[in-house]
Amino acid sequence: MKALVYDAPETLVYRDVPEPRARADEHLIRIEAVGICGSDMHAYLGHDARRPAPLILGHEAAGVITGGPRDGARVTINPLVTCGNCPACRAGRDNICPQRQIISMPPREGAFAEWVAMPARNLVTVPDAVPMGQAALAEPIACGWHGSRLGLAALGGTEGARALVLGGGAIGLGGALSLAAQGVAEVTVLEPNPIRRAYLRDRCGQTVLGPDALDPALLFDIVLDGVGFAATRETASAQVRPGGVIVHIGLGEDRGGLDIRRMTLAEITFIGCYTYTAEDFRQTAQAIFDGRLGALDWTEDRPLGEGARAFADIRAGATAAPKVILRPNP
Repeated sequence: MKALVYDAPETLVYRDVPEPRARADEHLIRIEAVGICGSDMHAYLGHDARRPAPLILGHEAAGVITGGPRDGARVTINPLVTCGNCPACRAGRDNICPQRQIISMPPREGAFAEWVAMPARNLVTVPDAVPMGQAALAEPIACGWHGSRLGLAALGGTEGARALVLGGGAIGLGGALSLAAQGVAEVTVLEPNPIRRAYLRDRCGQTVLGPDALDPALLFDIVLDGVGFAATRETASAQVRPGGVIVHIGLGEDRGGLDIRRMTLAEITFIGCYTYTAEDFRQTAQAIFDGRLGALDWTEDRPLGEGARAFADIRAGATAAPKVILRPNP
């Protein structure tokens, strides 16, 4: 099969690789849509030791089951494979299972390929009316759905809540859509790229500001950081109100930025947020199917064979769309 293989920092090669083999509890899936994630970009730049080259990246995928009793079923893929038996899994917090694996990290190859094999429990059936490009958004939006759920639970409700989302990529936009779907009436997105700002405002209907337009005196009940740089953490800890909540999803940098003194004196809650639970993924997929997250028409499609160019364009800030979707089997 053809796959886009990460061979070295800033080197992606479209080439032939062996087809995956499905185990007894797995299905073979023909990939029809797979998104480029920020974590894929970190690996591409050589910044993620968890993803050593050579490796097939990609984990935001949807496709069609091939073979077996569910042959032809359209599915979106929860890429997080967990044990199902540990205390975390039994408590419904399978995203922090100590034995968790995710496709695009060894030992599991990713979905920038024509085929991938996944356990049956990781597949959610997609209605015929839902395009595969939308179905592939279940994974990135589930991160924001999970973070929104945790943050609003810590806040104690949504009445009168004002939210700030840092970053207008797919994670940030997914967080903004999830906050709105879960009852927050006032959501503002902070995005430094003027091309993307215009896209978010004009195409996605978001209230979006550049960094220079954010009033330092305007405080928010919940701040969702979809970027995770020291600078965005600094903004989060400055703009959250006393008693408010910071939800930290992005993994841009490991250290720096938080004003721990202010957070302590103002009793600000900080929540580290990793991926999503299986239930969050199912809820996100259903919200997509029901239309509760909007039109979801803010993606840009490209052939998988042109994936290296897509990565270069994203790095250069030349793509307005929050998500680029690669098509292995158009």
